[in-house]
Order: sequence, then structure tokens, then C-alpha cells
Amino acid sequence: MRRGRLARVHQLFVAASLLGCGVHSAAQTPSTAVGPPAGMDLRKQEIAQCLPGEISTWGDGNDRPAVAAQLVFVYEHASAPLWFDSASVLGALEKAAAAWSQCGIRARVAPQADAGTEVRDAIRVQWSQAGSRNNFGLADLGQRTLWLGPGAFLMLERVNPQAGRVTLQMVISHEMGHFFGLMAHSRRCVDVTSYYSNPQGQSCLIRGGGSLPKGVEYRAALPTACDIARCRALNP
Repeated sequence: MRRGRLARVHQLFVAASLLGCGVHSAAQTPSTAVGPPAGMDLRKQEIAQCLPGEISTWGDGNDRPAVAAQLVFVYEHASAPLWFDSASVLGALEKAAAAWSQCGIRARVAPQADAGTEVRDAIRVQWSQAGSRNNFGLADLGQRTLWLGPGAFLMLERVNPQAGRVTLQMVISHEMGHFFGLMAHSRRCVDVTSYYSNPQGQSCLIRGGGSLPKGVEYRAALPTACDIARCRALNP
């Protein structure tokens, strides 16, 4: 059962892995650095641990309980890019659903063919350029639809095809988080619900005041400890 008022549409200008933040940065040259860059050990620590007082958001939305006590995501593969088979996308959805379920809201994923008509209030996951508003992904809570953007992934495939699958996982995890109630975007660079900078030029935060390593995707592909902590606080 849906709780509270329908939240406004949330969209993600997600960073394409190795490309920087946002669609506008897609022309940047991917990093050719060899070996793990400095700061990535700290990244692992930030993913696994949420220290007291560390949760921070950009203040761009009002968090709220999940849209239902249990979430069912029904995937439709029509219009997906040719290099993503149905099993790969379903796998990414299942990983994200399992990770977010750690906060106490059960979630499951089903392909459209197996869902049948008995699933009430299911959240549709569909590919659409119009639905995604030309972004990698968009969470429309009012229409109970998680849109994926084929055009953005086509652009990424042309520039950096190796980044496609990790970016798909990141986009799905990010947008799914909005259905769990995380409406404000995190200001912790590593959180899957984050973005790196705002229009005023302010930057996201790294533990200890560090700077983003160049040429790598710092954001996690699945919800971090702080993402889950926020979700648990919203859904006691």
C-alpha cells in the first residue's frame, strides 16, 4: 500500500564510469591509468562503514517512507539496447533489490512474462527515451515506473563500452533508492544516491576531507552503509 503523498519525479544525471559526472561530460577521455589509484582503499571503507554524523545530503528533497511495505519491480525488456540481454538487466535489478532490502523493506524482481496480472501496485522498470527524459535513469514515483534511458547508454557505448554494465548497476541502484524513500541525494561522494557537484560548484564529500581521485568512478554501484542507514531510519 502506498504511503503518504506521491513524491515528485526524481531523475539521475549519473556519472558514466571513467567519464566524470553527468551526460555533459561524456566527451571526456577515459583514464588510462594502470593499477588502483590512491584513495580507493578509503572508498572501500566508506562503502562498508557509516560513521556517526557522517550522513549528509544536498538538501534537494524530502526523505519519506518507502512507497509500499513490500516492493515488486516488474521488468519489461522492450527497447533495451542490444548489448544488454534480459538476464543481465534482471541480474542488476535483483542485486539492487537484495541490497536495498537490508533496510527492512522487502523487495523482489520479476520479468513481465512471469509477473502476471496479480501483482498489485508493482513498480514497472522500462526502457524509454521519453520516459527517462534523455537521462540514464529516472524514478517516477507518481507513475510507479523506473525508467532507463537507451539513448544515454548508447552514448556511453560509443565512448567507453567497458563502463556499460557497472553504470547500469549504478543507475538501477540509485533510482531504486528513491522508491525506498531516499528523495534527497547524498553528498557523500561514495553513496550510490549521490551526485558529485551542484550547479553552484559545490563538491561532494569524502571522509577526512579528501578529493575525488581523477579518472575513476568513486560512487558505489550498490547502496553503501550510509545509504542503508538512511533507509532504515525512514522505514523503522
